[in-house]
Amino acid sequence: MGEYQHNIDAKGRLIIPAKFRQELGDKFVVTRGMDGCLFGYPMTEWEKIQDKIDNLPINKKDARYFTRFFFSAAIECEFDKQGRINIPNVLREYAKIAKKCVVVGVSNRFEIWSDDRWNDFSDDAEKNFNEIAENMIDF
Repeated sequence: MGEYQHNIDAKGRLIIPAKFRQELGDKFVVTRGMDGCLFGYPMTEWEKIQDKIDNLPINKKDARYFTRFFFSAAIECEFDKQGRINIPNVLREYAKIAKKCVVVGVSNRFEIWSDDRWNDFSDDAEKNFNEIAENMIDF
C-alpha cells in the first residue's frame, strides 16, 4: 500500500520504497501494466499469473496478443545497494516515464507511473470515485 514520489535517473534507475523492497524479496518481475503504467510482482505472484496466462487458449487471437505483449517486455529485477532497479528503455517508453514518477502499492503488486499519467488518473478517479464504488457493489 501507499503512494511514493520518486525520480528516475538518466540511466533508468529508480529507487523502490523500502517498504516494498521488504515484500518483494531478492528477485521480482516488472512488466507492462494496464492504463499505461508498469506492474511489478513478487516472484510468488508472478508465478501465479504466469500459470493463469499459460492456460489461455492459444487459438484465441486476444490471448496470443495479450501474452506476447505482457511477457515480451517482462524483466527479472534485483536491487542494487541503494535499493534501485534499472528499468529498460522499452518499459520507460511504454509508461512515458522521463523523470518524475510515482510508485504505488496495489494489493499483490506495485505500479510505476509517470507523474503526469498518475495525476491524470488520480484526478479522474477522484471525480468518479463514488460512482465507481456504487458500481462495484454489483460486482
